[in-house]
Amino acid sequence: MLHRTEHTRTYPCAACGGQLQFDIASQKLRCPNCGNYSEIEAPRAPVAARDLRAAIGELRALQATTAGPEVTGNHEIKCQNCGGTTSFVGSLTATRCPYCATPIQRDDVHNAPARLPVDGVVPFRIDEKNARVLVEKWVSGRWFAPSEFKKYKRLGSFASVYHAYFTYNADTYTWYQGEQGIEYTETYRDSDGDLQTVTRVRWYPVQGEVVNQFVDVPVLANEHTDRERIKTLEPWPIQDATTYSPEYVAGHLARTYDRDAEESLPEARSEMENEIEHTVRRDIGGDQQRIHSLNSTWNSLAYKHVLLPIWLLTVIYLDRPFNVYINGLTGEVSGERPWSKIKIAIAVTLAVLLVVVIVVLYMKFGHHSTGHGSTTTVHHSTHRR
Repeated sequence: MLHRTEHTRTYPCAACGGQLQFDIASQKLRCPNCGNYSEIEAPRAPVAARDLRAAIGELRALQATTAGPEVTGNHEIKCQNCGGTTSFVGSLTATRCPYCATPIQRDDVHNAPARLPVDGVVPFRIDEKNARVLVEKWVSGRWFAPSEFKKYKRLGSFASVYHAYFTYNADTYTWYQGEQGIEYTETYRDSDGDLQTVTRVRWYPVQGEVVNQFVDVPVLANEHTDRERIKTLEPWPIQDATTYSPEYVAGHLARTYDRDAEESLPEARSEMENEIEHTVRRDIGGDQQRIHSLNSTWNSLAYKHVLLPIWLLTVIYLDRPFNVYINGLTGEVSGERPWSKIKIAIAVTLAVLLVVVIVVLYMKFGHHSTGHGSTTTVHHSTHRR
């Protein structure tokens, strides 16, 4: 149901009037009140990439004449179910009413002409039950985490969040010049007359060309996140993305992008250039390589704007937030945890005591064994001929 006065969207249940949510287990909409299921109306279809230069050109022209929706600070709307006030903070576009838990989405962001539309989504596959099993295993394995941190079920918040990504496709042609190094060994006698071996390299000039094709290089487009830890959740099965429908987001949190496809491109381009260099080194071959020049031509550059699912555990410990991220498709876990100074001190103390005990035992029984043992001397003779 589209609420035009508030530019928001909800999904009332046709059976009981409750609010439908995207059910991960069934991949359908489901009412948590009466259990009624509803099929996703949007057809599932592969996501096509868009030409980056053309799309950004159109976007910049629209931005020059049209004001886009506010995606910074707080955006307050009135819940159409209970009348309470719901806040959308920053780039958040889907949340729940804090009073009646109604899933609400901001339609003014997704449909804004001065913003890049969402092309696709890869819906959650790991439901909350299985996600909690994964995070429980991860937290339990943090031996030196404070005991309070391990009470995350009571202290932390656990949420399913769709994050905004741009993925990039590119075809590149690269011409290079460099040198191929072939290793060889030389043997010589040093000043003492001993044989020594040294490895040297013969260098040969080379030049050539390589072609690289990149498909769905992902870049997180959200700020205020632990980008390095979220990066370790890769790879993402982008090939499984389907055309976007807000139905997949119902009942979950979602964020729109903070950096658009042009602003996110440098990160993807850096990854591509690193791969191009690796390709050139493989093409040069030999034992070592020197690259003197690389000239790359980007024949095509396209992008997709997709939403990818992440379970997020946030635990506040000593007034500081610690986040644990779970890939909502593969189950990969990455997170930050605090360290217990007490547990570390106990472990160090036990280790020191163990070393002391070993030394004492060695001093006592080792010397005793040596003093009463027998020594056998073997004389070797050298015969000269």
